[in-house]
Amino acid sequence: MYQAYLAARKGKRYREEVLRFSANLEENLIEIQNELIFHTYEVGKYREFFVYEPKQRMIMALPFKDRVVQWAIYRVLNPLFEKQYYDHSYACRVGRGTHSAANKLQEWLRIVNKKPGKWYYLKMDISKYFYRVDHEILINIIENKTKDEELLSLLRLLINSESTEFGLPVASSLTDTNVREGDKGMPIGNLTSQLFANIYLNELDKFVKNELKARYYIRYMDDFVLLSNDKQELNQWKEEIISFLDEKLSLQTNNKTCIRPIALGIEFVGFRIWFTHKKLRKSTVRRMKTHLKYLQKQYGRNEIDVPRVHQAVMSYKGMLDQTDAHLLKNKLSQDGVFRRND
Repeated sequence: MYQAYLAARKGKRYREEVLRFSANLEENLIEIQNELIFHTYEVGKYREFFVYEPKQRMIMALPFKDRVVQWAIYRVLNPLFEKQYYDHSYACRVGRGTHSAANKLQEWLRIVNKKPGKWYYLKMDISKYFYRVDHEILINIIENKTKDEELLSLLRLLINSESTEFGLPVASSLTDTNVREGDKGMPIGNLTSQLFANIYLNELDKFVKNELKARYYIRYMDDFVLLSNDKQELNQWKEEIISFLDEKLSLQTNNKTCIRPIALGIEFVGFRIWFTHKKLRKSTVRRMKTHLKYLQKQYGRNEIDVPRVHQAVMSYKGMLDQTDAHLLKNKLSQDGVFRRND
C-alpha cells in the first residue's frame, strides 16, 4: 500500500488532498487495507470535467484515496497481463509509448519500401472506445486469466460502479448525461481504465496476428495500422476486423478508417510518417503549446512540482527530436520558462 501511495502522489505531492492524506499517512493506509480485507471498501465520488485537446473528452477523477487503491491493483494485475500482450502494442506500457510506436512503424515502412509492388496501409480506430467497453466481456476476459476471487470481486466493484454510469451510445454527445449506460464504458482518468483498455484490445491483437496472419500490424490504444502490398487483402482484413469488433467486443470503428498508399505518409501517434522522415501534425504542435502554457500556470500556482514539469518537457523534447523541427524547438525553448508566482 505504501508503494501504491508513492506512485499515486508522483508529480502531485503538493496538491491539497495529497497533503491532507500524507499528514495521516499510516492511519490512512491501514484504513484502506482494512476496508479491502473486510470488503467494506466503496469507490469514492467521481469529479467530472471536460478537456478539449486533442478532442473533447469527459474526464472522471477519483479522490486521492481511491487512486492509491488503483495503484495497488495495477501493481498486482498489470504484470500478469504484460506477459501476454502483443509485442507491437505501445500504449500505457513501460518502456514503450508514442516514440517507440512511431519508430517501429517507420522501420517497417523502410523495410516494405525495398520490397516489390506498391504497398498500402489500412488505418482504423474505434468510435468512443473508452465509453463503449462492455463490462461483462471485460470481466470474462480477466476471469480467464485469474481465478482469485478477492481480486475479481474488487475489480467488479470498480468496473460496474453502481454509483456512476460511464457508457455512451456511439451517436451521442459527451455532454448528454441522459443517455449514459451502466453496463458499458470506463472512466477516462482512472489508472485501471488504461490497464483494462489494453486487456480488452489484446483480444483484437490476438485475432489480427493469429487469425488474419497480418505481418505488419501496430496498435496504440484504439488506433491501429496494418500494411500490405495487396489492396484487396487490406479490404478483406478491414471487413473481418469490423465483424470481430462488433461480434466479440461490442465495438464499432469510426469514419476515419481508410486504405491508402504508404507514399502519402501515415498519420499515427501525433506524427505523419514516411519511410524517409517524420513530421509533427499541426494539431500535435498546437496541443503541445497549449499544454505547456497550462503546465506553466499550474507550476506558478504551486500545484505541480519540478519532476512533473521535467517529465512533460522531456517528453515533448523527445517528440521534437524525432523530427527536423529546429525552429519549433528554439521557439519552445524560449517560451518554455517556468516560474513560481510571488
